[in-house]
Amino acid sequence: MAVTGPCFIAGSFLPVFGRDMKSTTRGVRTNPISFPIRPSAVFADQPPAAGDAEGGRLDKMREARAGVSKLFDNSDAEKIERRSLKDYLEQSKELIRSDGGPPRWFSPLECGSPLESSPLLLFLPGIDGVGLGLILHHQTLGKLFDVWCLHIPVADRTTFTELVKLVEITVRSENHRSPNKPIYLVGESLGGCLALAVAARNPDIDLALILANPAISVNKSPLQAVIPLLSDPLRMVFANAEKGLPLQQRVGEILQGLVSLSSYLSVHSDIFPRETLLWKLKMLQSVSTFSNSCLYAIKAETLILSRSNPSFHNAICRYFNGKVQLLSSQKECERLFHAVPNCEIRKFTNSGHFLFLEDGVDLITIIKGVRFYRRTKYLNYALDYLPLTSLEYKKATEPFRWVDFATCPVMLSTLEDKKIVRGLVGIPSEGPVLFVGYHMLLGIETIPLTLHFMDERNITLRALAHPMMFKRPTGGNLLDISMYDIIRLMGAVPVSSTNFYKLMSSKSHILLYPGGMREALHRKGEEYKLFWPEQTEFVRIAARFGAKIIPFGVIGEDDIGQVVIDYNDLMRIPYFRNHIVENTKYAAKARTDDTGGEVANQPVHMPGILPKLPGRFYYLFGKPIETEGRYQELREKEKARELYLQVKSEVESSMAYLKEKRKNDPYRNILARLLYQATHGFTSEVPTFEL
Repeated sequence: MAVTGPCFIAGSFLPVFGRDMKSTTRGVRTNPISFPIRPSAVFADQPPAAGDAEGGRLDKMREARAGVSKLFDNSDAEKIERRSLKDYLEQSKELIRSDGGPPRWFSPLECGSPLESSPLLLFLPGIDGVGLGLILHHQTLGKLFDVWCLHIPVADRTTFTELVKLVEITVRSENHRSPNKPIYLVGESLGGCLALAVAARNPDIDLALILANPAISVNKSPLQAVIPLLSDPLRMVFANAEKGLPLQQRVGEILQGLVSLSSYLSVHSDIFPRETLLWKLKMLQSVSTFSNSCLYAIKAETLILSRSNPSFHNAICRYFNGKVQLLSSQKECERLFHAVPNCEIRKFTNSGHFLFLEDGVDLITIIKGVRFYRRTKYLNYALDYLPLTSLEYKKATEPFRWVDFATCPVMLSTLEDKKIVRGLVGIPSEGPVLFVGYHMLLGIETIPLTLHFMDERNITLRALAHPMMFKRPTGGNLLDISMYDIIRLMGAVPVSSTNFYKLMSSKSHILLYPGGMREALHRKGEEYKLFWPEQTEFVRIAARFGAKIIPFGVIGEDDIGQVVIDYNDLMRIPYFRNHIVENTKYAAKARTDDTGGEVANQPVHMPGILPKLPGRFYYLFGKPIETEGRYQELREKEKARELYLQVKSEVESSMAYLKEKRKNDPYRNILARLLYQATHGFTSEVPTFEL
C-alpha cells in the first residue's frame, strides 16, 4: 500500500442520573445526587452490551455513521442558534437562584436526545462550579454525545477528594452499563485536574480526556485563579473592538461589551461570595499538588487545549509586579504534554483562560481535526469520521483558497463513451470509487483537487495519507502534528490495508497515490515520473468490493517551482544529513515490513524549491475501470498485475495528453488569467484549450 505525500479533542455521594430528569430549570434537566446507592431502575433501560458478531457490529456502526452523516448534512445543522456569554450569565442566574444540596449532574435540554451509539461526555466545571462552561457548544455536542454536566452549588463544601470519588463512581457505573464505549471527561481549570485524578485512579477504564487550561500550576499563587475571572471579560470586550469595524460600530461593540461585563461581575459576585471564594482558593492549592503527583499513572488518551501568547493576562500579572504567574501557562501545559504518554496539545493564540466561552473556539471542529471522536473501544477511521458542516468547511478551507486561485485548475473527466469533458461530471456519485494518480511536488495538487470535488460534486475524498500525519513524533525536528489537522478534518486516514478495507466497505471515494512521498519529494529532473511499488494489493481489495478504479494524471508543478536542492544534495552536507537521519528515525513508517522498498522507506526531508510565477494545474480523470464481478479473476497475481499496469499506463498517458494540450492554453500564465478575470469578473470560469 502506498501513501500520500505531505500536504498542507465526593466521597460517598452517588449520582442518580437518567434521561427522565426529575426537575427542570431553564435550559437544563437536573437530578440531585442521592446517597448512598444508585437504584437498579437506572440500569433497567440500558443493560450491559453483549458481544455482537463482527458483521452485526459493522452493520450497527454503519447505521450510526449514517445517522451522524444525516445530522451534519441536514440544513438544520446550519441553523443552530449560537450561544454567547450573555446566555451563560442568564442561565447561571437561574441555576444558582434556588441552589442548595450536594453536587449533582444535569443534562442541558438544548443538547437534545443523543444517538443510541453516542458515547457519554461528562463536563467537569472550573472554579465557578456552575457547570455551564460548554453552553456555546451544547447543541453541537448533543448531536454526538450524551452530555452530562456537573453542578457544584455555591454553598457546597465538598472536598476535592470527595469530588474525585463522586465522578469516579459515575464513571464506573456507566462503564458497567456500556463497557464497549469510551467515556469523555471534559474539564476546564479545576475540572481538568479532577479529570486527571479520575483517569489516574481508573487506568483500566476507557477514558478520553479533553482539558482546557488545567489548573496544574495554581499552587504557586492563589491569585492565579482570580486573575482570569477579571482579565478574560475585559479581554473579550476589547477583542470585539479589534475586528476592523467602522469607528461608530466599534464604539458600540465596546459599550455593549461593558454592559455585559457589568452583568458578568454581578453574577460572579453571587457565584463567589467571600466564604466560597476563600474555600475554593484553599482547595485549589491541594488540587494542583494532588494532580501533579498522579500524572505518571494516566493511560487515557488526552487532548490539552492551551492558550498561547496571552498578552492581556501578562499585562495584568505585571500589575502585581510579576509575583503572580498565569494559571496553567503555556509552559505548564507543555510540561503536562510531555508527562502524559498518550497526549496531544492544541494552542490558541490570543485566547483567554476560559476557552470554551470564546467565540472563535469550536470544540466539535477541534475534536474532528484531532480525530478524537470514537464510539467504540478503538478508533475506526472510516465509520467514526464526522463530515463537515458547510460552515466548518468554509472556515477550514478559506486559508487555502489562494492556491486554487493562483493555479486556476482545469478539471477534465471522461464519460462512458470515452469523451473528455470539462468538469467532474464523469465522476460516479456512488462509491466505492478509487482514484489512483501521480503525486506532484509537495502534494500541492491535493488542495484544488479536494476543493473542487466538494464544491462541484459534494464528494469527500478520503485520502490514504502517510502515518506521520497522525502519530505524535517522539523526537526529531518534524512538523508539529497539529499542522496536519486540516488533512484529518477533510477525511484523510493513515495508509494501511485495514483502513483501505474499511473505507471500501463504507463505500467511500478514496484517494491513493502509489508513489507516495517518494513522488512528492522527488529529486531534480524527476518531474512526472512515477515511483510505484511492485505490490498490487489495491487492485485486489478494490475488486473484492466491486469498486470503480479511476486513473488520473495531473501536471503543473513545473509551472510553480523547480527543485534546485534535492535529497542527494542535502545528504552531502553533514548538518542536513544528520537532520534527515534523525527525522526519518522518529517519523512514523508507512510500512513496518521491507516490502515497500524505496517508496515506503522514503527519507524525511524538505527539498529546496525555487518558486516561479504561477502557471496552471491540469487534471484528467480517465474512464472508470469496473471491477464488479472480477474478484475471483483478480485474485490471480498475474491478472491483478495486468490491471495494475493498465492503471499505471493510463496515469502516464493522461499526463502526456495534458502536457501536450496545455501548450495551446492561452491562459496558462497567471497574468493572462488575471486580465481575463478583470474584464469578465473574478468568479467567472477562465477558458482553456479546446478539447
